[in-house]
Amino acid sequence: MDHLKEWIEPLLAENGCSLYEIEWLTNQNPPLLRISIEKINGTVDLDACALCSDVISTMLDEKDWYQNEYMLEVCSPGAEKELKNDEQIQNAIGSYVHVKFKNPKNGLDCVTGDLLEADESSVTISYKEKTRNKKIVVDKENIEFIMTAVKI
Repeated sequence: MDHLKEWIEPLLAENGCSLYEIEWLTNQNPPLLRISIEKINGTVDLDACALCSDVISTMLDEKDWYQNEYMLEVCSPGAEKELKNDEQIQNAIGSYVHVKFKNPKNGLDCVTGDLLEADESSVTISYKEKTRNKKIVVDKENIEFIMTAVKI
């Protein structure tokens, strides 16, 4: 597992994609290696998944990565995806997000709105409360999770 990321990232980059997440699900039979990808512009389509699946599968076979049977799934992280690191948060600036707080802030335990800014210590969200536009700055240490959301 340690080498998977360093093997996969260059292959994805050669094909105009980036790695979002690697999951090794051993509770499946056979185990499932799930690789979530995105195109450089943050989108993903079936053709990109198929292309990347082919090149990753070939590389894993050549390296004889895992001795037993397993399944490979190359997929999109989805429309509502958790942002797990600073790079993903930076790439989501301008996106509609849902943020759950560890401790309430301004009487709120979560907020859904537009991600306006992010730096090393905080994020700024623009949201609506009834008909009023508001902004909230949340320390990253107080974020239980942050994810993109679908605006309805």
